[in-house]
Amino acid sequence: QVQLVESGGGLVQAGGSLRLSCAASGTIFSINDMRWYRQAPGKQRELVAAITSAGNTNYVDSVKGRFTISRDNAKNTVYLQMNSLKPEDTAVYYCNADVRRTDWRLSSYWGQGTQVTVSP
Repeated sequence: QVQLVESGGGLVQAGGSLRLSCAASGTIFSINDMRWYRQAPGKQRELVAAITSAGNTNYVDSVKGRFTISRDNAKNTVYLQMNSLKPEDTAVYYCNADVRRTDWRLSSYWGQGTQVTVSP
């Protein structure tokens, strides 16, 4: 099977920075797109950023210029560097990856989520 484990969340003041990591492990042959989502209390989960295996990226408008998604394919890890954080960035952040397993099955996997809290 495949597991995604996130780390790096926490409490930070507005204007501060955090770096999230998400490491995939298990029966992995390759990983296609990797993404970061977030879900604030009472709101729907939203896509924050995505990166292809070739390194092409996309961001939701609200984080453009502040967040940077990157990946290390050798480590099967995706990162989210978050700068100039705002209270409205407070949410549980989830990573998601499209994984080709060694049995050739392609499936989407989710991490357990990491809390990011930005105080005013």
